Formats: sequence, C-alpha cells, structure tokens
Amino acid sequence: MMHSETTLGRILVVDDQAANLRVVSALLTRERYQVITAASGEEALARYAEAVPDMILLDMMMPGMDGFEVLAALRAQEPPLRIPVVFVTAAHDRDLLLRAFDAGVVDYVTKPFLPEELLARVNAHIGLKLTRDRLERVAREREELVNLVAHDLKNPLSSVLFASDILINHGCKPERIPRYLQMIHESADDALGYIRHYLESRAGADGHRVRDCGDLGATLEWLVDRYEFQLDARGIAVELALPPADTHVAIDTRVLRQLGENLVTNAMKYAPGSELLLAGRAGAPGYWQLVAADRGPGIPPAQQRELFKPFTRLQQPEDGISSGLGLSLAKQIVANAGGQLWYEDREGGGACFVIELPEADGDADC
Repeated sequence: MMHSETTLGRILVVDDQAANLRVVSALLTRERYQVITAASGEEALARYAEAVPDMILLDMMMPGMDGFEVLAALRAQEPPLRIPVVFVTAAHDRDLLLRAFDAGVVDYVTKPFLPEELLARVNAHIGLKLTRDRLERVAREREELVNLVAHDLKNPLSSVLFASDILINHGCKPERIPRYLQMIHESADDALGYIRHYLESRAGADGHRVRDCGDLGATLEWLVDRYEFQLDARGIAVELALPPADTHVAIDTRVLRQLGENLVTNAMKYAPGSELLLAGRAGAPGYWQLVAADRGPGIPPAQQRELFKPFTRLQQPEDGISSGLGLSLAKQIVANAGGQLWYEDREGGGACFVIELPEADGDADC
C-alpha cells in the first residue's frame, strides 16, 4: 500500500465511545499516522472495505457487533485479513485475552491506557507490517525479473541450439554453414544484450532515460531473417508486409524484437505447416501495429479469455518447453509502453495477434 511522505501508516480505530476516538485519533495524528475512525462494528467493516489500513485498533467490547465478531467477519473475507489487529479493552480476564489471541489478535492494550504504551505497541506492529510489505514487494519484483529474464533468454538460446544441432549433425549444405554460425553468434549476443539491458535498467546506469524508439519495418525484416531456417523446418511459409519506411514506435528496439519473437515462436509451436503473415500497418490515430497471423487451428472462443493469464498453456507444444508466460509478459510489456496486445480470429481461418504501440515522437532516440 502506498503512503504519502508525511504519514507513517494508516490506522483504523474502532470504538463505540466518541471520547476514546477523539483521544486516540489526536495521539496518533500527532505521531504522523493517518487515522480512520469507526464507532461500531458495522462501520468498521465499511471503512475497511473502502481502503485496507495497515493496522486496526479494535475495541473488544461494543454493543451490537463486538470486537470478536468484527474480527471474525474480517477474517472470513476474501482476500483474508493480513494486517495486525490490536484489541483495546478494559477487561483483564485471562481467558478472554487468550480467546483474543486465538482469534488472531496480535496484541492488546488495556483501558485506561498510557499514551506511551499505546504508541510503543502501535509503532512496533506498524513497523513489522511495513517491513513485511517491503520484503514481499522485493520478492515479487525478483520473481518477476527472473521470469522475464528466463523467458527472454529462451528464444535466443533455442536459436543457438537449433543451429548447433544442424551443424553437429551435418544437416545443411556447405554454403549454409556461415549463416548458421552467424545465427549462433547473433543469438548469443542477443542473450547477453538482454542480460545487460536488465542489469542497466535495474541499476539506473546512465542516470537519465532517453525516450525509446523501435523501427517497425526493420524489426519485421529482422524476424524473418532470424527465424528463416526454423520456420522453413516447420514448413511455415512467411508473407511479409512492411509498413512505410521509417515507421517508428515508442518502445526499445530490443524489446520490440522480443515481442515479435514471442509471436513468431508461438506460430512455430502451434501452427506448423501453415503460412504466417508478418505485417506492419497503421492502427488507431497515432498508433502502429505489428501483426502476426497464421493459418493454424486458431483458438476456440471458450479458451481465448485464458490466453493472457500467466502460466497458461492451451495445449502442450511439441518441444515441451513452453512456460505459459510469453503472452502474459508480452501484454504487460506492451501495456507499460502505452499500447495494447490482443487476439482475434483470422478471416478465413487461423490465429491473429496484434501488437499496437504509440508512434515514436520527435524527442525519441531513433
């Protein structure tokens, strides 16, 4: 959860006594916490639904819904309650307090409370909660980075493996050997380039960001050249339709190639023996499209909604190495660049994927 720079966290204070709400709110506000108040259990549930806080100070004994019932209702929701709840109570009954801990309370403060004690407990539990949030965010970002790097390395490494297998097994004419060697060299260079790109983007290598720019026509020609032999091995004939010369879109060239590679390799997996159209064309005003359309079996309507979900494979490809991440990652990358990626049935049969990206502006590094 995001917080403004002037607050330490967001706390929901629940108490049926207006005087208690005023005192606790004033105390926490002075300590730079954002405070939301609720005078009943029902109101507490409504405030929680509006915006999940970082902590709840919850009166144990209230008319209507008491603290135990409020806590039970919060824990029954989806997603489940994951924030610290501290009971504020006048009760000193040991069994009642043990029941509170069994219900999921992390701590309690007895009334009348000392301001220093209340603040100490709030600071401790808010600090633990926000630290956990940061660790979870770092773990998510690391997992996303690993997924991105692993997926993006798969295509160049697959090209290296394809070309080296051909050469090792003497499966090509002598005049094609230099081209296969070039494919190995360029694919290895691409793999290292992807790694450098991620490391530099994470480290903020040059301190400022130049606006991205990718040549749409050059990317389409690169895709045909890079995958010429693999497409031929799969029996796929390529039709290339180039956009006007110097058509540039607002995305890094290397990333645009990755997006195109994902669509081409999907066609190789799922539509062997068909034809593949690779085209650059005008989209919505101010946008250009990269289109990959095959004549394979297409995707049934019932399965199309699953296309862009992570780790989803509508069928197992012949090579058995699909992670199911490609289209999900591609859609995320395109969206981050201000564009869209979608699927549509190809007229006459087959699958058609469209990447639509904004046209690069004059300040881009083209």
